[in-house]
Amino acid sequence: MAGINCHPPTHPPAISSPTQLLASSPAASISTLAGPFHSPGLISPPAAPIPSTTMAREQALLSTEIVNRGVEPSGPDAGSPTFSVRVRRRLPDFLQSVNLKYVRLGYHYLISHGVYLATIPVIVLVCGAELGSLSRDELWQKVWGEATYDLATVLAFLAVLAFTISVYIMSRPRPVYLIDFACYKPADELKVSKAEFIELARKSGKFDEDSLAFQSRLLAKSGIGDESYIPRCVFEPNANCATMKEGRAEASTAMFAALDELFDKCRVRPKDVGVLVVNCSLFNPTPSLSAMIVNHYKMRGNILSYNLGGMGCSAGVIAVDLARDMLQASGAGLAVVVSTEAVSFTWYPGKRRSMLIPNAFFRAGCAAVLLSNRRRDFHRAKYQLEHVVRTHKGADDRAFRSVYQEEDEQRIKGLSISRDLLEVGGHALKTNITTLGPLVLPFSEQLLFFAGVLFRHLFPSKESSTPAAGDASAAAPYIPDFKRAFEHFCMHAASRDVLEHLQSNLGLRDADLEASRAALHRFGNTSSSSIWYELAYLEAKGRVRRGDRVWQLAFGSGFKCNSAVWRAVRRVRRPARSPWLDCIDQYPARIDA
Repeated sequence: MAGINCHPPTHPPAISSPTQLLASSPAASISTLAGPFHSPGLISPPAAPIPSTTMAREQALLSTEIVNRGVEPSGPDAGSPTFSVRVRRRLPDFLQSVNLKYVRLGYHYLISHGVYLATIPVIVLVCGAELGSLSRDELWQKVWGEATYDLATVLAFLAVLAFTISVYIMSRPRPVYLIDFACYKPADELKVSKAEFIELARKSGKFDEDSLAFQSRLLAKSGIGDESYIPRCVFEPNANCATMKEGRAEASTAMFAALDELFDKCRVRPKDVGVLVVNCSLFNPTPSLSAMIVNHYKMRGNILSYNLGGMGCSAGVIAVDLARDMLQASGAGLAVVVSTEAVSFTWYPGKRRSMLIPNAFFRAGCAAVLLSNRRRDFHRAKYQLEHVVRTHKGADDRAFRSVYQEEDEQRIKGLSISRDLLEVGGHALKTNITTLGPLVLPFSEQLLFFAGVLFRHLFPSKESSTPAAGDASAAAPYIPDFKRAFEHFCMHAASRDVLEHLQSNLGLRDADLEASRAALHRFGNTSSSSIWYELAYLEAKGRVRRGDRVWQLAFGSGFKCNSAVWRAVRRVRRPARSPWLDCIDQYPARIDA
């Protein structure tokens, strides 16, 4: 077509969402792609031809989009319309990529108990057949008429039985209960709308217009509303907000507010707490944040305190797992878990786009949780911890560097988000759910899932070896219905695009992710505490009933994907204190407004 210039512009193409930045394919896959990380002029030809099967598989994971760049303002093509080709890599489709080696992880639990599963039914069958052949009178005659007992034999039998039962009960790990939790709600003066965010960022003088436009596009499609909270110190002109003073002030305000509410709601003295676990990824001062809490509340001297750093948004589940282990090992009785993040230390005032992404998504938040393994706390507890499944992909280099703190060309420190993040997260999620499935899914779902994967492994079809983009359902294995295992879902509210991918690949309904979308809209991405804001949403709606199971799923740097499963031990009534009380009736309508 005359007058149309299809060559890539000299400046980077616009990126309207974080998914388009993170999930775009390498520039070597198409010669007309220009982006903030790759230059077409630096692409070298491949050393060897790529097999057609590999190319077909790669093409099935890619989607292209032609973007109108407008009229070229200057240069030899001035006045001509210009276009660029945007290539995105989809989140790995679980319907196509379930691998038998991941299924082995999940069924390891069943195999480890194979001896019991094989012998107990046989014993029950034999004993049942023998007893079934006898009438009641014959059975009574064999037990009391033909057998002879003496006092010593009876006493010895009862002693052995009592000893065995006592050892079994004492060796079993005590259940861990969640008595209550509290979520920090910042002051109203920290509320920042999306328009105000860009205006304050412009007035700070730390960003050029291209960086501001990029962050504005991210905010527009982030799923975050106009009432999230950001510390105002990040917008101070020509000032470094990542100082120890600002970090301590931000962390102490959030942690002490959440803990004050928690201790008041549970009527627990700080000195009664035997285990304290605090997680904050980027801000790790000396003394630690856990030491700050011990000092502020004057906790006892033999408290077991731990401070987790650098573990990203999934550290909240890791902290719960550590607290559970410490309770069972030490018998401390009560444990407190505090999950927070210092937004002032995630703030990046530079120009590299991969480091500007956290600015648009991370918001202030904190959650404090009280756990107990004392049996007398069962009657006042809300939930019982059933399972914790942790997946770590740090052995893979791409996964390890997908979320990476480093300095840019101007030696400005920031958190870099890789374009491989969605793909890495998809593989981690796939491993996690196939390990979690056998622990929570009904046996019928497990049997259908395993039979489908085994059939595909033993009888692979030609169509499945070279899948096409439009034939995803033709040779797809059976994917378990997790809605049969859980009544409530608390998925880490990273961004709207991530939640949409999770919903489509796990086959969830809009109602299943309502809490996640509401938390993202109202509070933004609060890092490791986001799953607790989502659970608080469910409680504020009055939806948690006795016996309901809640699935908390979180992702984090490293790369990690962690799951926690809770079972409600009683009906959870609407709490009198909650961060949602002033706006709960406005959701979910406000999400799509």
